[in-house]
Amino acid sequence: MEQRCKVLILGYGEMGHAMEVLLKPRHDLLIWDKFPPPGFQSVELEPSVAVADIIIFCLPAQPHREVLDRVKPHLSAGSLCVSIAKGLDDRGACAAEVLQAALDESAYALLYGPMISEEIRSGRPAFAQVGCHGDSVYRRIQQLFHGSPLYLQQPRDITGISWSVILKNVYAMVFGIADELQLGDNMRGYLAVTALHELDRIVLAMGGQAYSPFSLAGLGDLITTATSEDSHHHELGRMLARGETDNIIGEGVHTLQMVRQFGLVDITAYPLFGLIDSIVENQHRTRQIMLDYLDSLSKRL
Repeated sequence: MEQRCKVLILGYGEMGHAMEVLLKPRHDLLIWDKFPPPGFQSVELEPSVAVADIIIFCLPAQPHREVLDRVKPHLSAGSLCVSIAKGLDDRGACAAEVLQAALDESAYALLYGPMISEEIRSGRPAFAQVGCHGDSVYRRIQQLFHGSPLYLQQPRDITGISWSVILKNVYAMVFGIADELQLGDNMRGYLAVTALHELDRIVLAMGGQAYSPFSLAGLGDLITTATSEDSHHHELGRMLARGETDNIIGEGVHTLQMVRQFGLVDITAYPLFGLIDSIVENQHRTRQIMLDYLDSLSKRL
């Protein structure tokens, strides 16, 4: 028998809307937004946290600490915080690290995978891995989405899936660049293989397990983000190739900034990652940098 939950959704952007579509038929929803759009009445945060069974952070990584500081004193016994954030905060930390520092292991989970919000809202299937500690937490998330078109898996490597899903936003941009420059399907095949191999090596260096990037949070979300016309990061790549540099903003761009600032990744060890970093740092030279990279391939392949 399905158990009806009281779910608090934090953030009413695209993914907040998507979670609403997935959960509204079976659960009681409360929705909070710090900057509510016109016509939307946000609930008050602290009183809503106190009565919620599950709290879903449909927020970027950056505000997680601030919101957790407000949320934590009001959490009820047994409540569960779930984050879908696929980026880094301004200290270079991912959502898993922020949640781990603030909450007990049984009180948080991550939800990562191919989940384009437009497709969820249209009723199409979506897929995710639940990064969590213990089978009981996973069963709670399973029960939460039971009967919805979101299909779940349970990995055993929170670090691996966290870095896979974060870094795939960086790699997705080069697919958009290649598509805009009309470099063809063969180029897309090369980029997919090279990105995946680099992801696997970076995840190992960050403390994750081998082959974690060959998962829904890694390869699955990479393919989705790198090829979908609804993907923000694919569009960022197209914009860079067109020379439109006024609004190059996204989690992948911020991730590159944090990688440079905190030395999180040895950029020189990963040529494709380094290519993307060079393009974002020299946006007016995107086409030439891409062509120079292709010219250099004969020395490496």
